[in-house]
Amino acid sequence: MRTPVRLRIPRTPTLLPRLRTPFFRTISSISTSTSPSNIAYTTNCPAQTCSCSVSTPPDLDIDRASPLLHTVPQYAQHVVLCTGKDDWSSRIEDEEGVSGEFLRGIRGEIGRGGKGFDPFNNILLTMGSFPTTTSTSPTPSATTDSQTATTALLFPSFLRIPLIPTTSPSPSTFATAYLKAEKLHTHHASLTPTQKAALTRDASQASLLPAAEPITRPTILICGHGSRDSRCGALGPVLRTAFQELCARKGVDVDVGIVSHVGGHKFAGNVVLYLPPSYQFAHRHQETDAGSGLAGAGVWYGRVGVEEVEGVVEETLLKGRVIASLLRGGVLGDGRGDLGRVVEGMMAREKGDGAGDALKLKPRVRR
Repeated sequence: MRTPVRLRIPRTPTLLPRLRTPFFRTISSISTSTSPSNIAYTTNCPAQTCSCSVSTPPDLDIDRASPLLHTVPQYAQHVVLCTGKDDWSSRIEDEEGVSGEFLRGIRGEIGRGGKGFDPFNNILLTMGSFPTTTSTSPTPSATTDSQTATTALLFPSFLRIPLIPTTSPSPSTFATAYLKAEKLHTHHASLTPTQKAALTRDASQASLLPAAEPITRPTILICGHGSRDSRCGALGPVLRTAFQELCARKGVDVDVGIVSHVGGHKFAGNVVLYLPPSYQFAHRHQETDAGSGLAGAGVWYGRVGVEEVEGVVEETLLKGRVIASLLRGGVLGDGRGDLGRVVEGMMAREKGDGAGDALKLKPRVRR
């Protein structure tokens, strides 16, 4: 009876790689700069060493027990519409003004029920506090200004499209030029050519809109949607001040803004860092000398208080390292990779757990 057990043991190593293949196949579809070996991480956020003019509001009901990792939905693009405001209607679909009008136009094209709706191409739409007129373009004409146009930031494409007219057909044109899928999911194979065309990106449509500008410095987005949740409403402005003060003190050139609901209010403060592909990490460690995998990425953190701001700036903005204890998820490159899955796999392999909990095998006795 013991012989089958001894014979079965050598077979175990051949089973694990076979089950792990989908994981590595996913990674291999990402460019070299986003391979797991180029993403550095630290387990915990370093303790605060410097003072700040603001502090974390007391008595906030923050969930510190539930797991943070994988609490961010996978998405292809994140659109931030610049409004110059710090708060919005509880449902941003009901927001008045040009940005609300533009958002409704986009959803009419690619939202549920729209002719361009694609369940395999998730687009995040949020409002942002950045001013609409932020642009390096020449002064806008009298017919296209902040009263009739909005500015959109697009991540992880790292593009700013300034002063887009909000009236039809601009929202539809914007969605077709920048948001629809470049390559359709295989489940769409049975669609007619007309149906496929309605779901597919047409980059030539961008010529009908103001010219896009590259975003070349990091952007920090903080959920501060007070009319949606009081925790984010209390933490958002405080965290913005803390990040602005610390980045200025350390000479880090960043844009910091408040955004509307990004999900996970119970994990406030919710902070998203978008790091341009060309960004150079000032204090890069040896493991990232070949090129940090966080360049071009979007890193989502939760449970960030004022006490964690210094650690986020030092570890992620300056060293190019993910803080695992704060990580909710994120995107790699131009939306083709899941940062959370990559970091989880790296940590599991370092602990000797194979490719992660989802891929562990339980031994089964053969009868």
